[in-house]
Amino acid sequence: MATLSTLQAVDIRTVVRAADSRTGLHFAVYTGPARGPRRHFAERLHAALGEIAPHAVLIMVDTAGRGLEIVTGAEARQRVSDGDCRLVAMSMATRFSVGDLMGGLAGGIGALAERAR
Repeated sequence: MATLSTLQAVDIRTVVRAADSRTGLHFAVYTGPARGPRRHFAERLHAALGEIAPHAVLIMVDTAGRGLEIVTGAEARQRVSDGDCRLVAMSMATRFSVGDLMGGLAGGIGALAERAR
């Protein structure tokens, strides 16, 4: 799986800020290799968000292992269900499978933000 260009990373930060603003939640994105088991690594990244973790939605894309995890904090989970995350993850994975990392991330963040409204 490809990585984001510098310009694409800037665009994703813009999408994240818009989602944060629309929902009052905090969205975070990590793209890169997982260090250890993917789910455990994603949960550690989410916990590292500190005080904002309960209100956070973390999207972790394991570019080396070709995997995806979405982790929600306790407060965020009240507005974005596990089922919502599964549906969005399937849509994102479809985009990723054709090499569209940027589109998958932007679409996924937007869809999660829409469900959190």
